[in-house]
Amino acid sequence: MANPTQIAIIGAGIFVRSQYIPRLSEISDLVAVKAIWSRTEESARGAVEIARKYFPQVECKWGEKGFHDLILDDSIPAVAVVLAAQAQVDMSLKLLKTGKHVLQEKPAAACKFATSEIEIAISTYNSICANLSDQPIWALAENYRFEPAFIEGKKLLADIGDMMSVQVIAEGSINSSNPYFSSAWRRNFTGGFLLDTGVHFVAGLRMLVGCEVLSVSAMTSHVDRTLPPPDIISSNFQLENGCSGVFAMVVSSKSPKIFWRVVGLKGTLHVERGNQDGRHGYLVSLYGDDGLSKSTFYSFNGVTEELKTFIHDVSQATLKKGNGYEAEPRCSFVEGARDVAVIEAMLESGMNHGALVHVKRF
Repeated sequence: MANPTQIAIIGAGIFVRSQYIPRLSEISDLVAVKAIWSRTEESARGAVEIARKYFPQVECKWGEKGFHDLILDDSIPAVAVVLAAQAQVDMSLKLLKTGKHVLQEKPAAACKFATSEIEIAISTYNSICANLSDQPIWALAENYRFEPAFIEGKKLLADIGDMMSVQVIAEGSINSSNPYFSSAWRRNFTGGFLLDTGVHFVAGLRMLVGCEVLSVSAMTSHVDRTLPPPDIISSNFQLENGCSGVFAMVVSSKSPKIFWRVVGLKGTLHVERGNQDGRHGYLVSLYGDDGLSKSTFYSFNGVTEELKTFIHDVSQATLKKGNGYEAEPRCSFVEGARDVAVIEAMLESGMNHGALVHVKRF
């Protein structure tokens, strides 16, 4: 068996400690965490202490010198960038310029004009690739595209016939007991929480229906004053296949409920978040025109699967150096850009009292 691919993690926050390190440990036959970097020594050491249980050789890096050391380390072909969303694009491009493969955590960008930043970033990446003999992979971590429920749900779509209507209802649970509630980066631009969590629900929508959102008309509002504005979206949307739908999102609800529902001429597909026998995941239900239904529960597995796919792409790109290896399209940065574009269009429409906004195409 080939030696595990060595990677570094840029960032040492909640998601690195609670998700990246444990999920990477599940695939330690494929990957080894060589180093964890943070701006401060204290933060880096805290994450490294957790990682050492699974990766005893992990090194602690911090500050400018630590970052420079990572760039010069040829034994590290790939880096996961898990920072405050506003800092991620700039950091990813710095690493890509050195030839490192990058997995950037979602959202693809987070600022008042996120899609404009994305356009510039993609142009910069294309310029970087033009100057390098081997194209570094720029992957975007969106676990919903790797959740078994959405993969299997998409396969069932053909059974419901021509699509008539789509509903996405996302009533979340971002309150003071949530570890991300106080995070500064989600609070310092308009719609921070709606964008950060909303891209997941858009990714699930796009995955299920298999086509793009063309335009939206949305109303936004602000009710929960413990959250930054806005905290509610109610939107109509039009898909490129001609079907229309409704996207309704509440950042914080006392009774969280999240589902996607696609109604067709011959039946209905329903994907709902929940738990079964202590496992968290999604119940996928197909209702046929014969009045019968069948349901299957799929546990959460998307983060592990997206990490496994990225590591596979990195190892294959290394093996096929010079032959233009094509990475998994579900991981592409452009896919993440398309998710952001839908939420940004809804926020723009809401600021303009429901005006029709065409979603920026990537």
